[in-house]
Amino acid sequence: MAVLAARTVDETTDTDATSQSTNTSQTPPVEKGEQRTIEIEDLGNQGDGITRVERGFVIIVPESKQDERVTIDITDVQRNVAFAEVVERLDYYE
Repeated sequence: MAVLAARTVDETTDTDATSQSTNTSQTPPVEKGEQRTIEIEDLGNQGDGITRVERGFVIIVPESKQDERVTIDITDVQRNVAFAEVVERLDYYE
């Protein structure tokens, strides 16, 4: 007959806390259909605009220019990047 050691309360809590923090940190900070006003920070290799939001999460915005201020609509969200389209181009000094 084999005797198995029971997990202690501390072991259970540590494992559960690790799982929860891992899941939370992987949730993108944007959702499909969300609109935001952002500034294009950089251009990617293909010429698409790039901006970064919370936790450095990258949003790629085709047909935009560096330093341009635009309102975007999030069209696709993946684990580490989102894609958006320009809804409105704004005057930088609004």
